Amino acid sequence: MSEMIRTFIAIEIENSDVLKKLVEARNKLVETGADLKPVEDENIHLTLRFIGEIPAGLVKVLCSDISTLKYSRFEMHVKGLGVFPNLARPRVVWAGVAEGSDKLVELARIVERIVRRLGVPPEREEFVPHITLARVKSGRGVDKLVKTIQSMQDMDFGVSSVTRIHVKKSVLTPSGPIYSDLCTVELQ
Repeated sequence: MSEMIRTFIAIEIENSDVLKKLVEARNKLVETGADLKPVEDENIHLTLRFIGEIPAGLVKVLCSDISTLKYSRFEMHVKGLGVFPNLARPRVVWAGVAEGSDKLVELARIVERIVRRLGVPPEREEFVPHITLARVKSGRGVDKLVKTIQSMQDMDFGVSSVTRIHVKKSVLTPSGPIYSDLCTVELQ
């Protein structure tokens, strides 16, 4: 039986100043005392497409197919904090993307076509460019959390270049996921 690898396709935050501001915002969320699972500093990224468990052999095909992707480099302006599904029932706290979100949507469509050809089922929801900062585990402290999110809803994190995409492996551990690159594709 082939080894199964939990896989996703991501864009990393290439500008260290933007990443630092995202970490600071995440820390302010944690300081509210709400019941959160914050994303670790080294795991902050933008997911273009979560794939899930696929056979190791398919990872090689995915990397080969993704490497043929032709797309120009661009800038993404990381701006604003929000939640899924809504402020009344926050489950995921994220930083948004202003300028560059159209390019991310287009890139995600291209990636979607590639993964669909490999037999990966379609996404259940429409792609919305965002950078997850924390997951809300329970209702404890949500009022204070929502106030903090509202106070940072227009926060400007800055502009980060998008010069490559990463096919990543995710190993779940009790202390949180460990991500590693399976392959990286340079944009033009």
